[in-house]
Amino acid sequence: MTQEEKISVLLVDDHAIVRQGLRSFLELQDDIEVVGEASDGQEAVAMVRELLPDVVLMDLVMPHMDGIQAIRETRKLSPGTQVLVLTSFAEDDKVFPAIKAGAVGYQMKDVTPAELSDAIRAVHRGETPLHPEIAKKLMREFSDPTGTAFQRDDLTERELEVLSLIALGLSNRDIAARLFLSPKTVKTHVSNILSKLHLADRTQAAIYALKKGIVSTDAEEVDRGE
Repeated sequence: MTQEEKISVLLVDDHAIVRQGLRSFLELQDDIEVVGEASDGQEAVAMVRELLPDVVLMDLVMPHMDGIQAIRETRKLSPGTQVLVLTSFAEDDKVFPAIKAGAVGYQMKDVTPAELSDAIRAVHRGETPLHPEIAKKLMREFSDPTGTAFQRDDLTERELEVLSLIALGLSNRDIAARLFLSPKTVKTHVSNILSKLHLADRTQAAIYALKKGIVSTDAEEVDRGE
């Protein structure tokens, strides 16, 4: 893989030892390049402006400017930059504002290096990697047992299956393996789902599915690290 093909990543965390650890294993990945480090939200925004990274790995609780505000500013400055939250906090006042601000993935710091690397690749592809604890929280928050606002005839049965797995944070590759389909076929289903539901991206699709109760299995059953 050439230098130009690598996923450029900006690390944002107020603890130098955390950034050092992240850099150490990410730099072992052939397709990922750490292009900078920031210790707070203000520094992160300045570096996004300068570097235009593919992915920002964003902590939430930091001095000067918190991660949520930094996510908002990042999305304004560089719409092509995807933000993946990496934090120790799973409280509602962190999760929901971060997603609303524009984060496309949310991971906890208990993930393994391999899981985090895969999550970075996923957000770079425009997918929505959610830690199982976060996926379950979103299900509880947005579930709609009545389902009155959603006409299931709008989507085919296969599209409903794909949508329910998007809600669990699975990548196209994982969905393809789960449903015994090709990744290309899954990509087509995802495109059809977004078009039919008038949604912009997978993050909106995941939140929509959780809100409407379109979930076929518990988040704890998601195969992590595949």
